[in-house]
Amino acid sequence: MRVTGLWGSARFRGVLYQALVIGGVVALGSWLLRNTLTNLEIRGIATGFGFLGREAGFDISESLIAFTPADTYSRALVVGLLNTLLVSALGIVLATVLGTVVGVVRLSGNWLLGRLATLYVESIRNVPLLLQLFVWYGLVTALPGARQALNPLPGVFLSNRGLVIPALDWSHGWPLLDSPHLAGFNFTGGLTLSPEFAALLAGLTFYTAAFIAEIVRAGILSVPKGQVEAALSLGLSRGQILRLVVLPQALRVIVPPLTSQYLNICKNSPLAIAIGYPDLVAVSNTAINQTGQAVEGVALVMGVFLCISLGLSALMNWYNKRVALVTK
Repeated sequence: MRVTGLWGSARFRGVLYQALVIGGVVALGSWLLRNTLTNLEIRGIATGFGFLGREAGFDISESLIAFTPADTYSRALVVGLLNTLLVSALGIVLATVLGTVVGVVRLSGNWLLGRLATLYVESIRNVPLLLQLFVWYGLVTALPGARQALNPLPGVFLSNRGLVIPALDWSHGWPLLDSPHLAGFNFTGGLTLSPEFAALLAGLTFYTAAFIAEIVRAGILSVPKGQVEAALSLGLSRGQILRLVVLPQALRVIVPPLTSQYLNICKNSPLAIAIGYPDLVAVSNTAINQTGQAVEGVALVMGVFLCISLGLSALMNWYNKRVALVTK
């Protein structure tokens, strides 16, 4: 028997089922929220975000902006957010460069370089990132002191105090290069990256680069061999073929999974708490321990990471449309 009317419309039933599911989710969320607020009230725990305007009362070892214990919790969270964004941004850039190089080397005709690249990818990808962070932190803290610091490049010093590099000084109204130099038992001038920051950045970079290398390798292999043969017949060198022919076509395969790796860098950055780097999660944990407002603190962190992930995804989706092949 054929059903007529609204119920006979597949479109109407689809909308109705979706509305029922959304209503159920909203009802469940409302019940959980009400139950949580009731339990907090029974235990005498204050709710709301008013604590953000109170004095933090703790110091943060690393800060891109001025911060003192007399500042508010909101400023402390901003400091943690900036630290997270800094290590994530640098990690994305360095992991992309290293991953691209390793991915290309894996396909090179040099047997030794290809095997070394394979060894790097397979060993790094199969060891948990947290363990790698401990290893990097141990290596950094085991470096010699400031007086015996390694000097791999002019103006660059590496010691158990961290990495010291030249920086621009704007205090005179125009940029001047401020090179670090040893004064007593430590360096003055330049920019100092703490051992915690250096270990976290190295761990995120080398770990994510191993995955990016496989993405790049797959993208290069997706380009038809006829494209390479045609470029060779035109007299292009191997480097020119890779830069002008292969990589531009491989981007359509590389960019989508590359977005996931960029998001993983941001989402893996909270592991910094294991080695003492004051990122957003570490600062929020301190605030939660002092105020007891765990729900608000966790909600803030979740909201911030959600915004970061959505923003980064939107940017990469826009770039993916720019490099996508247009067919008719």
